[in-house]
Amino acid sequence: MTPIYDRVALIGLGLIASSMAHAMKAQGLAREIAGHAKSAESRAAALEIGFCDTVHDSAAAAVAGADLVVLAVPVCAMGPIAAEIGPHLAPGATVTDVGSVKQAVIEAVAPHMPPGVAFIPGHPIAGTEHSGPRSGFATLFRNRWWLLTPAAGTDPAAVARFRRLCEAMGAHVDEMDAAHHDLVLAVTSHTPHLIAYTMVGVADDLRRVTDSEVIKYSAAGFRDFTRIAASDPVMWRDVFLTNKEATLEILGRFTEELFALQRAIRLGDGQHLQDYFTRTRAIRRGIVEAGQDTDAPDFGRVKLDAG
Repeated sequence: MTPIYDRVALIGLGLIASSMAHAMKAQGLAREIAGHAKSAESRAAALEIGFCDTVHDSAAAAVAGADLVVLAVPVCAMGPIAAEIGPHLAPGATVTDVGSVKQAVIEAVAPHMPPGVAFIPGHPIAGTEHSGPRSGFATLFRNRWWLLTPAAGTDPAAVARFRRLCEAMGAHVDEMDAAHHDLVLAVTSHTPHLIAYTMVGVADDLRRVTDSEVIKYSAAGFRDFTRIAASDPVMWRDVFLTNKEATLEILGRFTEELFALQRAIRLGDGQHLQDYFTRTRAIRRGIVEAGQDTDAPDFGRVKLDAG
């Protein structure tokens, strides 16, 4: 495939950036990939694995001459990084990010973008509970959504070019308003993660259930909570600090629903419970039908050999 970009600079070399690099190399989508990470260990790993052609000690050095710059750092680090790289961005370059929150990123990054540079905020809705440069793989974005929230007046050719890159890596692409993105993600990702962290914390605090019992008898529900709760703590700290309003709104709605279920259980209202669970089951079917998960038994997990 003909390269879409000549030089791509990845600022941050964790799961998303390394997966982008693997996908771009597998498809020949970039002539050169430069990288930067704050950690010397991550920089060394990127060179060892080989998903970056060059690795730099500073973000400013990494972006020199790049026609695409990807900010793949925690949301609260976006502003300082943007301030550092702004004076070094090539004319006509495109800058994007992979943050799970969009309004806060736009407010932090946009003021540092020089004229002639297209800033296209983005969010690949793909990931695992693993992090770091060794966690990436080329197929991470396949059949997943990549949401873009470009401001009005952003160069449409730059948006179309970046969209082609995302699609070439296997993603479906959609555009939406940044505020709407943050509300949608508060429902589909942010609040569920907070609930998972809370449930695992409750189990840890409940001393009547020993640690060995929690681990040994983990049913599917709690086991999935622990997988979600194993996600990068710095990234999720920043998500909740920067998407505060939307998350609190959805948490309020969740609390109301939880109180209604508590009342149904207390009153023995089986019909309310059954009707509620029937509606939520239909949402699960919709997710599977949309290709965003599998209906294989036990979510398609590989079974351990009992022998």
